[in-house]
Amino acid sequence: MQADDEMQEISLGIIASSGQARSLAFQALAKARNGNYGEAHELLEDSKQAALSAHECQTHLLTREASGEHVSIDVLLVHAQDHLMTSMLAQELIEELILLYEKKADRGEVCI
Repeated sequence: MQADDEMQEISLGIIASSGQARSLAFQALAKARNGNYGEAHELLEDSKQAALSAHECQTHLLTREASGEHVSIDVLLVHAQDHLMTSMLAQELIEELILLYEKKADRGEVCI
C-alpha cells in the first residue's frame, strides 16, 4: 500500500470511529433525557470504545513520528483530528449532563 493511500485509510478510520463515538454519545444523552439511565451509561461506554479505536489510529501515527518516520499531514488528517477532538469533548460534556439528569431525578426534579 502506498504511503498516501495508507494515510487516507488511517484518516478515514479516525473520522468513522470518531463519528460513531459522537453519535453514540448523543444517543446516550437522549436516553438520559427520557430517564433511561442504564441505557445511557451503556451507550456512553460504547461511545468510549468507538473513540478508543480512533485514538489507537492517532497513537499509531504519533508513535511513527516519534520513532523518526515523518508523517505527512494533509487536510484529511487535520479534518480527522477535528472529528476526534470534538467527539471526545462531546463525550465529556454528555457524561456530565447525564450525571446532572440523574442527580435531578434522585431529588425528584424534572429536567427538560
